[in-house]
Amino acid sequence: MSNANVTNLFQTALDDGAISAAALQGIHVPDLGAQIQAGLGMSVAQVGAAGGVMLFGMMPDDSGSIASIRKDPNNYRSSVIGPQLVRDGHNMVLDALKGTKQRDGIMILTRYLNGFVLNPYTLVDQAIRMDDKNYDPRLGTPLYDQAVVFLLTVLKKAQEFIDSGVSCRTVSVFLTDGRDEHSKKQTADDVRRIVEDMIRSENHIVGFMGIDDGSVNAPNFSVIAQEMGIPPGLILTPGNTEHEIRAAFNTVTQSALRASQGGKGFSALALGGFGA
Repeated sequence: MSNANVTNLFQTALDDGAISAAALQGIHVPDLGAQIQAGLGMSVAQVGAAGGVMLFGMMPDDSGSIASIRKDPNNYRSSVIGPQLVRDGHNMVLDALKGTKQRDGIMILTRYLNGFVLNPYTLVDQAIRMDDKNYDPRLGTPLYDQAVVFLLTVLKKAQEFIDSGVSCRTVSVFLTDGRDEHSKKQTADDVRRIVEDMIRSENHIVGFMGIDDGSVNAPNFSVIAQEMGIPPGLILTPGNTEHEIRAAFNTVTQSALRASQGGKGFSALALGGFGA
């Protein structure tokens, strides 16, 4: 997609200061418009949340290394639990948000790391749960290429509501067990410029969970996330035990609940991070 077309796609966001021209300048994603459209889901009219909406997005890793996370990190022959932990964590967030008074104004986006959209933006009550039929990690890790598409989808959806006079805040979380290995166009700096613009607007929160797969070459997730513009307080780096990973997903869930309450809950997460 040419820079001119990217600019046209986000013209109102540019006019409102939600994103800068500099952030869009380096975007070179084939079929960007089509990829963003795949995640937009329900229209503003279908939602009818005049009091405001919260968009909660997750980008779970569906690379093959997720399957190397095992019940016993020290025993390669022990049972594989990585994919199920990711499924359970995603579904935990859905279940928690479904139980809130604000659920009629909460929309979910689930877009896997390699581009498959399980949930284009849809009301949380209607969101599809992850299971062994729709999530079978076996692909690569194009982290930066797909992070750009994911975040621009968030921005585009938020702008739809804002353009319709509906207040909108977003929480977006990356879930990965590896460093970028397969991006072809975008870099960490490209992601960083978008993240920094989003955070500057005070309507967006972007978090990161780096799941240790137990390999000797496990990446430094804090460095990776900060290179992508994620504030240190919004970076989780659990170890590779089942307990640590489930605890990290619980932290994300509790943060999502606070953010869904709006006002002080959203501000506390934005300023204090996952520990707020």
